[in-house]
Amino acid sequence: MNARPKKSFGQHFLHDRLCIERIVAAIAPRDEDFLVEIGPGEGALTLPLLAAAGKLTAIELDTDLIPALRARAATVGELHIVHADVLKVDFTAMAHSHGVPRLRLAGNLPYYISSPILFHCVEHAAAIEDMHFMLQKEVVDRMAAAPGSKVYGRLSVMLQLACRVEPLFDVPPESFRPPPKVDSAVVRLQPLPPEELHDADPAQLYAVVKAAFAQRRKTLSNALKQVMDSDAIRRADVDPRARAETLSPADFVRLAKVVPTAQ
Repeated sequence: MNARPKKSFGQHFLHDRLCIERIVAAIAPRDEDFLVEIGPGEGALTLPLLAAAGKLTAIELDTDLIPALRARAATVGELHIVHADVLKVDFTAMAHSHGVPRLRLAGNLPYYISSPILFHCVEHAAAIEDMHFMLQKEVVDRMAAAPGSKVYGRLSVMLQLACRVEPLFDVPPESFRPPPKVDSAVVRLQPLPPEELHDADPAQLYAVVKAAFAQRRKTLSNALKQVMDSDAIRRADVDPRARAETLSPADFVRLAKVVPTAQ
């Protein structure tokens, strides 16, 4: 019996068999993987992943879904269910406690809190090999946007400084129950290796990016005036007359590095 989707949890249950097969193929589970699914719901993706991998950890907040999910998985493979809010799950500690170097994450994320989940995962990027997520297509477009794009913004910069972002394929509303009012897409995120990570202070970087895009039509000298002055912007080899949407992620790193000397 199908569960009734709860609006409060932003539940849209995936049922498109072809789409599910494409996601599993994109993930390509291996025997040695420690797979973690965020928001398994009714198990549409859980069971095929479990069949392919043999074992899986699933993080589910809705207690009403857990008994049926556990029953369906009993003959498929080894499913461990963590009843928790994913925003409170320490993925680094999870990897360490199970003696694995890195986790592989997957899931059909609740669209209303997708950005907080993405940022939370990025905080644990050193303990994550890759992530395959279903998201609102508009969010995936923003994640992968290049400088100059109308949808390029804070999410684009912060994610691209931590991960390689690869949109895989789009998913129509009718692939879900109930159908969402937006198109969806599947994206692959691969955390960058240590040698490719920036060396700016994370708090300074966040402050600069947030301020720059808060009023994206303003020039940097105006948008960042509470963070740094025009001379500091020039020291970062950035034009104070430029707008945030024209800067590369590397430009923001250079800006973040001059913040302490500008205060």
